[in-house]
Amino acid sequence: MRVLIPKEETAIIDDPSLTHRPELKYKDLINENSQKKFRNYEDNLQTLNVMNTYQQMHANQTVAFGIEKRKKWLKFDHAEMTILEAVNLLDNLVDSSDPDIDLPNSMHAFQTAEKIREIHPDKDWFQLTGLIHDLGKVMALWGEPQWCVVGDTFPVGCQFQPTCVFYKYFEENPDWNHPEYSTPNGIYKENCGLDQVMMSWGHDEYLYQVLKHNKATLPEEALNMIRYHSFYPYHASDSYKNLCNEKDALMLPWIQEFNLFDLYTKSDKLLDPKALQPYYQSLVDKYIPGFLKW
Repeated sequence: MRVLIPKEETAIIDDPSLTHRPELKYKDLINENSQKKFRNYEDNLQTLNVMNTYQQMHANQTVAFGIEKRKKWLKFDHAEMTILEAVNLLDNLVDSSDPDIDLPNSMHAFQTAEKIREIHPDKDWFQLTGLIHDLGKVMALWGEPQWCVVGDTFPVGCQFQPTCVFYKYFEENPDWNHPEYSTPNGIYKENCGLDQVMMSWGHDEYLYQVLKHNKATLPEEALNMIRYHSFYPYHASDSYKNLCNEKDALMLPWIQEFNLFDLYTKSDKLLDPKALQPYYQSLVDKYIPGFLKW
């Protein structure tokens, strides 16, 4: 077994998407107290760090960059480890920009999974999805810059949409004035389906590709949740529907359902991962067993 561990004890992951997402659709899906507790924009104003993260992201996430990162990461030669070993690596990840809680990502993984388990006790695949959805962030422990690991995702190769947070920084992107990439459909056919669209590179796409490469047997709903849970311009603001097909329409409610657990399960109440691991190991054995190539 070959596992690459982080060189530093802790990587501070500055995920600006946690405080600057235009999720207007969700305001009527959660209660008023939760909205005040987790999404108080007045108390979570943008910082220079947040702006710099998105500036780098929007200036550098081009078609050419996406191709380059896929060549690098989709060789799956960075590590061989099990799912729970990857979860444990997230002990080394702390989202310093998270306004709700200052705990390792591994705790967020278990909090998300356990809340899904409470509400959907009959859907073990959904529970496992909650546990693993952020595992792509291990790229940050292996030297990838934060702006292409965390944050909101968006398609490249077509026109950037104003519903993307910090939209103005796209003007610095080399693809901004590209004759084809700057059109609504860009290099894609109308209603081609999101699986035909190149998304900006980040932890969503990486984990999705890892699962596909290692022949995970999670259902399509789970794979779509993982691949598009950071695609806020789509599932929160209805943008990019011109690229979607009937399958995407069927998957969208599942992505939106997952998003509620992802955002609104954070708590200062600590869980006991060691006590929970045997249950989730059984789910891993069912859907994603053994050592995976990362």
